Amino acid sequence: MEYVAGLDIGTTKVAAIIAEVDDGGGVHIIGVGTAPCEGLRHGMVVNLERTVQAIQDTMEQAGQMAGVEVPPVCVGIAGSHIRGINGRGVVAVSGQDREITEEDVERVINAAQAVALPSDRELIHIIRQEFVVDEQRGIKDPVGLCGVRLEAEVYIITAAVTAVQNIIRCVEKAGYSVGGIVLEALASAEAVMGDQEKDLGGILVDLGGGTTDVAVFFEGSIRHTGAVMLGGRNVTSDLAFGLRTSLEEAERVKTNHGSSCHCEGDKEDFVEVAALSGQSTRKVSKAVLVDIIQPRMEEILSLAYQEIQKCEYSRLATAGVVLTGGGATLEGTTELCEEIFKAPVRLGIPNGVSGLVAEVQNPAFATAVGLVLYQVRHPEEFGDGFGSPGPDDGLWARVWRVLTGKRHDPRR
Repeated sequence: MEYVAGLDIGTTKVAAIIAEVDDGGGVHIIGVGTAPCEGLRHGMVVNLERTVQAIQDTMEQAGQMAGVEVPPVCVGIAGSHIRGINGRGVVAVSGQDREITEEDVERVINAAQAVALPSDRELIHIIRQEFVVDEQRGIKDPVGLCGVRLEAEVYIITAAVTAVQNIIRCVEKAGYSVGGIVLEALASAEAVMGDQEKDLGGILVDLGGGTTDVAVFFEGSIRHTGAVMLGGRNVTSDLAFGLRTSLEEAERVKTNHGSSCHCEGDKEDFVEVAALSGQSTRKVSKAVLVDIIQPRMEEILSLAYQEIQKCEYSRLATAGVVLTGGGATLEGTTELCEEIFKAPVRLGIPNGVSGLVAEVQNPAFATAVGLVLYQVRHPEEFGDGFGSPGPDDGLWARVWRVLTGKRHDPRR
């Protein structure tokens, strides 16, 4: 039995999942942990000690629940430092009979990813979009076909080296090893989007605590990724300021009574709000809460829409929008998103797993669930295989390079 672990380090919380993988590739969740976190801002570590403590608390919960040794964890990464660029490679088919082989595919992928990266950038993913054989487009796997010219189009995702280094060091200081780094938008999509949505053209909006990540999919591949440096934490701050109360009380009011849209009867429905001192309360109508929440949510979703419009494939996204992340659970957010995007919107709840399903049936766990699913569905990115990464290839080789500043040499 193989074990995998996913760790979502967010602005407001850390979530971890440990799962076992059966021989058929089924993922069974056996451990879940979560803890508040105040050590990140917009995907970057700003307080090492707080982040390490949150990771320890979360992983201990998940490990005790699972009752197994925690495997190397797959960690999510997001933020404004993430960059996505398109790459294109062309090679001549080498075989005498012009039959395309795995070696030809490897050569064209290497040619496509041969872009000059600045010293402060680290390669995270190389996503194969499509192959072109003698001007015939839309080919997903060219091996076995005959042709003279082979082209590959890829999407290259990079991150700031320091952001990756700091996340890895936090995990290691907490006492755990890193098995790989995965873009959070890709992970979330694994948990909440279906293959048809990715094929027909789907948009992912992951509304987190400090950032809102977006991604555009078409013909099964990611075509664009971006981030808005606003999230649910900003809504909480607006409420705390507007209601003159603490952040903790504002979060409670938002979670239990908040809404992104006005409803009939809001003016007659009142909520008790504690004062800053905590010794007195006052009544505030739900209409006042919406007046504070709605403008900020409109701003976040409008900026997400603008980010998505940067991608030419967004106009082909006929499958609509999947809205996920902790901020997506706020009442009325799905309806508000539909108004702004002028497209059908559904709430993305994690699926594709069994076991402790009830504990993760919440959009807030989309990234954590997606991280374990990504390892199982894309083992080629994790060296010797998920659960036991090797140092010679895959994501682990990139993690090693970030930590040491050099490529790992197995002969040493």
